[in-house]
Amino acid sequence: MNRQPHLAHDAMHYQRDEFDDYIDQGQAYPKLSEDMITRARTYGEIHDFAAGDYLFRVGEREVSLFVILEGAVDIMESDGHGGDALVVTHERNEFTGELDQLSGRAVLVCAKAVAPTKVIRIDRAKFTLLVRSENDIGELIMRSLIMRRVGMIQNAEGGTLIVGSLNSADTLRIQGFLTRNGYPYRFLDTDLDPEAADALNHFHAESRKLPIVILDGLRVFDCPSNRQIAEQLGLHEKTDPTHVFDVVVVGAGPAGLAAAVYSASEGLDTLVIELFGPGGQAGSSSRIENYLGFPMGISGQALASRAQVQAQRFGSRLIVARAATKLDCDGFPYKVHLDDGDYVTARSIVIATGARYRRLDVPDLNRFEGRGVHYAATALEGRLCNNSEVVVIGGGNSAGQASLFLSRTAKHVHLLIRRNGLEATMSDYLIQRILDARAITVHTQCEVVGLIGQASLEAVRWRQPSIKESEQKASNLFSMIGAVPNTDWLDGCVALDKSGFVETGRQWDPNGTLSQFACSIPGVFAVGDVRSQSIKRVASSVGEGSVVVHAVHGWLARQ
Repeated sequence: MNRQPHLAHDAMHYQRDEFDDYIDQGQAYPKLSEDMITRARTYGEIHDFAAGDYLFRVGEREVSLFVILEGAVDIMESDGHGGDALVVTHERNEFTGELDQLSGRAVLVCAKAVAPTKVIRIDRAKFTLLVRSENDIGELIMRSLIMRRVGMIQNAEGGTLIVGSLNSADTLRIQGFLTRNGYPYRFLDTDLDPEAADALNHFHAESRKLPIVILDGLRVFDCPSNRQIAEQLGLHEKTDPTHVFDVVVVGAGPAGLAAAVYSASEGLDTLVIELFGPGGQAGSSSRIENYLGFPMGISGQALASRAQVQAQRFGSRLIVARAATKLDCDGFPYKVHLDDGDYVTARSIVIATGARYRRLDVPDLNRFEGRGVHYAATALEGRLCNNSEVVVIGGGNSAGQASLFLSRTAKHVHLLIRRNGLEATMSDYLIQRILDARAITVHTQCEVVGLIGQASLEAVRWRQPSIKESEQKASNLFSMIGAVPNTDWLDGCVALDKSGFVETGRQWDPNGTLSQFACSIPGVFAVGDVRSQSIKRVASSVGEGSVVVHAVHGWLARQ
């Protein structure tokens, strides 16, 4: 079995805990037993390929799973120069496939028979049935597909290349979008990497707007939007307004993903709509240490990635890079309008759009967002803070986790809070670690009054009672204050409280069932941070997303 080694690019190391697994070649490329092969045959059909025939090519959707019975199949990815690079050669009793097998998205690799080859071809629908029905085969295949994707992320050397500066807000946006969606890429920093200059010269960068995204070493896009990236990479889902889903979940944070997992696992036709990528606000957390079942903690993105795979395993579909702009609740079934003019139709709606951090009320904030001011503290942003002073604003758990995470690499972290102390807003385990950290200083009763810098942030000015204004040199500021609900698209349809959060706990009719997640419109539910008076915790959001499916079932049964 030929396993071509890859050299991991240093810009990709931050994604290594995507599934908290190391790449075990035996588990990434296992062989099925003869008994497993016999059972797999019942889910597919036998096909023969001549040497040189392609089983599938890069960019194809809804690709089948192929189990090799005789012969051999090369798996190849783009070499970044318009050609192909060998990833692995599959032989007898091995199988093709990668995580896109579950989602039906455009595949990242191609497969070519290197000798006369006989296979079992299992289409995507039968493949998902196989994974659910044959537990031992399903577990082996799922672990393999996850590890293969992690390996591609760690060792990406071609396919998708980003060339730009880490001081660019658009560079961070594009990297963040691909990271959230578990997509492998290579990054060249124009400020540090000599190879970046060669790439820019080759593609005539003087006439282009940085950052540029290069696909397959051939197609070049100037500062593309997230939607353009999704369309070019095949991450987008086609919508069919005539298809009526049982459930449309709007938002892929912990609550939305939990709702997707439980609704799809119970046989409901489920679609998830997400603007940026799985994880929501929790996806910006570097480490969640008090989530049940993970004694060593887990990053928000790793948790979201696992949940996404789990939802797709049960058949849930996911739309990314498209925002819900309006809920049409005047007729039934309901319609969710999207920002590209399309809409999707559903018998029930689960609102899980969460909340976002409040923006600072300081001059020039827009100029510094993405150029020193951030609303997430993942490893992507953490790389910007090496050996520099940074400021974190906020007294909640997210701010505490961010401070501890950034203190590993930053010269010093200044944690600014409005209260006299952390006890009322932060978990004790975080408080004790922060107080013990020599690289963190807590500043109480603070109000940020100014941001200073030219091309990027250079210093932060804040005010404290009885103390004149302080000015601290800082390369980056992380704002994690308050919560603003993402409910603009609901205005005029469901009842909101005075702060804009969705009111729930409504009874629809005299014979209806009261649900704490039911909105003012029958068949519409809200879960997680977007819900009025919800507990703003990841575990609580996951619980609400799972429990709401019971109420959804009750509503659908009455239709």
